[in-house]
Parts: sequence; structure tokens; C-alpha cells
Amino acid sequence: MKNKFKIYLKPCSFVGKDQGILLEKRNMAKRLCGTENFFTKIQVITREESSEIKFIPIKEFEKDFLINKEVKSSYSKLLSERKVFFNDKNLMKKKDFLIFGILNVTPDSFSDGGQYLDSKTAIEKAQQMFHDGAAFIDVGGESTRPGARKISSNDELLRILPIIQGLSLKNIPISLDSRNYSTMEMSSYFQIAVFNDVSALKNNKNKISLIKNTGSMTILMHMPGTPKTMMKRNKYRNVVLDVYDYLAKRIDYCEKLGLSRDKIIIDPGIGFGKDTLQNIELLKHISVFHSLGCPIMLGISRKSLISKFGKSSAPKERLPGSIAIQLKALSEGIQIFRVHDVKETIQAFTAWKSTY
Repeated sequence: MKNKFKIYLKPCSFVGKDQGILLEKRNMAKRLCGTENFFTKIQVITREESSEIKFIPIKEFEKDFLINKEVKSSYSKLLSERKVFFNDKNLMKKKDFLIFGILNVTPDSFSDGGQYLDSKTAIEKAQQMFHDGAAFIDVGGESTRPGARKISSNDELLRILPIIQGLSLKNIPISLDSRNYSTMEMSSYFQIAVFNDVSALKNNKNKISLIKNTGSMTILMHMPGTPKTMMKRNKYRNVVLDVYDYLAKRIDYCEKLGLSRDKIIIDPGIGFGKDTLQNIELLKHISVFHSLGCPIMLGISRKSLISKFGKSSAPKERLPGSIAIQLKALSEGIQIFRVHDVKETIQAFTAWKSTY
């Protein structure tokens, strides 16, 4: 195979556990990310519009394509075990999926803005989500909905500090949803397990040093521009490959500054600078991001995209559509989900897993 174009690998033709184990013995299936998700073919993708779409069986792919070093490296990342750490333990060792429960302590978030401004109410909600099975509580003090204005770090801290202090005292794992370095720095005194940054650690190199020093993990999300400008900057040559390349560059940047890949989770940023068709395209091809070698987070819960299907205009009416898309992603090896409805999502996932 000639090394002429950049090649992207998308695992596909997924099969259930029992069939996958049998096919694996005959080298006709591979375990995705070391899990019990098995795929039997690889779609080989390039940016060349005239190139033929190729769905290659595993045996043929390994024989003909692994002579290319970059392809071999990407393929190796597809197969490598994923790690999500808390207290130095890899949570993915024992769980098929992880749920981040959303806790917005903001007046203007699109779904639950204003509901948890009182710290007692917010902590009670977090405790309930943790009891329902959330691995982390994702606390956010700034709305990042389309068009949202940036707020000061002081205002953000006033909203979140009582919450994260209370959760820390109760030993509930915290994910901090913030793009502001000063907020991240101040919050780091309260055992933040994950820093969830919609700006993918841009704008301040100290963010990476902070994460390295705390031993925390981070989530790098794709967003063009800022929440205020992102919907005006959704111009892509190929939305799937452009988002992939952006995340690849951010991972490389972090690694060059000493943050190891196994401390990084990636998020393609559904709804952040993408219109309906672009979001759908990302969801159709979400398994291509596995070859970046990091756990993938999907945040689709209650988003406006769901309202395009049926008559579910209000955010709280979008649970069925949210779960439907999440189950499709789960079937393709996505392991981390950021959701509002923790109990319902886990019930759906557990029921689906038992019959897969």
C-alpha cells in the first residue's frame, strides 16, 4: 500500500460478545479498546473524494495495510485498553461504561438553568446522581450554550466553590466543567478528578501544568471559537475528519508538554459549532475517533438536535432520543457519557448490554 494520503481508520461491522469471541479465535474479529465490543471490518478513509470507500475484513486489513507505519500505529490505538483514573485506579477495569452526571449551577444553561443555584439543592442533586450510578459529577458554573457570553472567573467561583467543597467532603468524584484557568487553579484544592475543558486546554499553558501536578485527567473537546461565536464558525471541509485532526493536534500538544495520553479523554463536541447535519455526520462516524487512542465522551443529553426527531421541543422531553443515540454509540464502543438523566440512562444501558 502506498503512503500517499493520510488514512483514517473506522472500526465497523460490530458483533455481539458471544459471536465476537468465536470470530476472535479465527482472527476474524478484534476487541475494540480491549473491551467486549468486537468489530470485524475496518473502513479505510481518506480525504480524496474520488477514492473508493473500502470496508476491509480484519484478516485482509492486517495482511495488506499494516506495512504503513502510521496505519499500524492507528490500528494499535484501536486495540489498546482505555484508562480512566480515580484514586490511582482504572475505573474502566470493572465497568463497561462511565456516566458523568451533569450539574449546572448556572442561571442560563439550556436545560436546567436556575434549578441548582442553591448549594444545598445542588449537593442533594449530586448525591442522588451518584447514588444512581454516576461515576463523576460534572459541575459547571458557566453556561456554554450557543451564544452564551463569557463570565468572570470570580462569578464562576462563587457559584461552584460551595458545591465542590461539599462534594469533596462527601468523597464524591468531581469533574469540573470550566475553561478558565483561575477557576481550575482555585478548584484544584478540592480534589478535582477530571478537568472538563470545552476549549481543549487552549489559551493558557499553565492548564496542562496544573493537570500534571494534580494527577487529574482532562477532557479535550472540539469547539470552533467560543460559545458566543462557534455557530458562526462551523465551516468544515469534512466535519468528521476536521474534528479528528483538531483533537489529534490537541493530544499531540498536550503530550509535548508532558501530559500523557492515558490522562486524556476526547469529546467531539456535539452541538458546539455544528449544525444538525454536521452533528448527525459525527454521530454516524463516531467510531473513527477510537484510533486517537483515548476514551471518548459523548455529550448528547437533551440537546436541541433531539428536537429534530418527533415533537420533543422542551429539553426535558428529549430523554428517549438521547438514549437512542447513546445506545448506538455504546454499540460502537463509546464508553463515557455525559447525561442529565443518570438513573434512566444506566437502566437502558444495562438492559441493552444484557442482550448484546
